[in-house]
Amino acid sequence: MSSVNILIAFYSRNGSTEALANAIAEGARSEGADVRLRRAREIVSRDVMGKAPGWIDNADRMNGLYEAPTEVDAEWADGIVFGTPTRFGSMTSELKAYIDGLGGLWSQGKLNGKVGSGFTSTSTFHGGNETTITSLYTPMAHLGLIIVPLGYADPVLFRSGTPYGASSVSGQTANPPTEDELEVARFQGRRVALIAAALKAANETRTKENAATEAAGR
Repeated sequence: MSSVNILIAFYSRNGSTEALANAIAEGARSEGADVRLRRAREIVSRDVMGKAPGWIDNADRMNGLYEAPTEVDAEWADGIVFGTPTRFGSMTSELKAYIDGLGGLWSQGKLNGKVGSGFTSTSTFHGGNETTITSLYTPMAHLGLIIVPLGYADPVLFRSGTPYGASSVSGQTANPPTEDELEVARFQGRRVALIAAALKAANETRTKENAATEAAGR
């Protein structure tokens, strides 16, 4: 597989979405992809964060491990995977703030044709796993990303996850993802990397053919 770049831009408060992000990275790397893991930053004050037990400690830990996602990361990537906990059935404001900041690249058409995919974690069953991932599809479409869901293309999807993307249910005690949930995430990483590589190779071939045609016409 030709070299392919994958950006995993996620927000995680208690670590469940972070664990899925790392599993997706593992899957993508197994297919030879270069991966950047980036955590979106908080948009509220530390006073507000302090009202939720563990939020500040978790944020400080993760922010020490992962850089914040940037426009440069998105332009670098051949595939972008967005990850977020659910907030009332939709994405977090932290991740949405990053996506909203991609308007400059959108206006230049620099994200058109890149692969896009999504994943999530919820604290309750039927708490918005599927609607949260599909809420990511709308900005992906506006950005020009080619949306890659999972379908039921791997047997593990019949045991866990969703056909839209990897997910986990952490419960009220922030339980980590199960092994099946992590395996779905690894599959997602492999699938995104393979499709991004195929699209990149096709585009490179078309560019070479166009260049040869122009040269022959001179």
